[in-house]
Amino acid sequence: MSSNNNITDNRVTLNGVKVYPFRSFDELLAFAEKQKGILVSINAEKILHATDETRGIINRNIGFCDGAGAVYALRQKGHPEACKLPGCELWLKSIAACHRDKTFYLVGGRQEVIDETVAKLRREYPGIRIVAYRNGYLKTPEERAALIDDVAAKRPDFVFVAMGSPKQELLMEEMMRRHPAIYQGLGGSFDVYTGHVKRAPRWWVDHNLEFLYRLIHQPSRIKRQVHLLRYAYWLAFHKL
Repeated sequence: MSSNNNITDNRVTLNGVKVYPFRSFDELLAFAEKQKGILVSINAEKILHATDETRGIINRNIGFCDGAGAVYALRQKGHPEACKLPGCELWLKSIAACHRDKTFYLVGGRQEVIDETVAKLRREYPGIRIVAYRNGYLKTPEERAALIDDVAAKRPDFVFVAMGSPKQELLMEEMMRRHPAIYQGLGGSFDVYTGHVKRAPRWWVDHNLEFLYRLIHQPSRIKRQVHLLRYAYWLAFHKL
């Protein structure tokens, strides 16, 4: 989406990144239904490593808290009811709430993964209307243009794109210019949904320790996680 100049109400700015202090999934979905736009998940890493490009993408769209670090910062800024809304749960809550009367378009993942994702959605949500889907490998400008044309022609209510940031957001902005809808970037959520990647057990998620679980199982992430110490310093000394 190229611009959302009327989305200015109550966003909080964190290192130049504007984030909505949504208090529940329902509040976020109600806002998105009325506003239309691209839902962008925000965590401590995105705030910490924000560049002019990523700030622009987030601030043109609808940034929501996907991590505890972002939530702590919003609460520090006077929004005690702000809560974490994991993107890997949000898209499924959208489908659960709307699959009987809305349409969906899915893009992303390997062909095997997107096929499994669609099959599982159709089993779990009988009657769901998935108007089209494809893998996330757009190898030529022609393929990209054809996808955008197809979204504009089929006019889905929801478009989910699982490619990773900022690639997925840039693609969705092109789509949004042709067809306003509710868009969400999902990163690796199709892999998690189909069991190709294991998410942290519920206890770790509920106690905001998902990052630690992932670090234990993937020690190479330490280079990324060590930067979070700087974010913790920013929080402690109110520098956001």
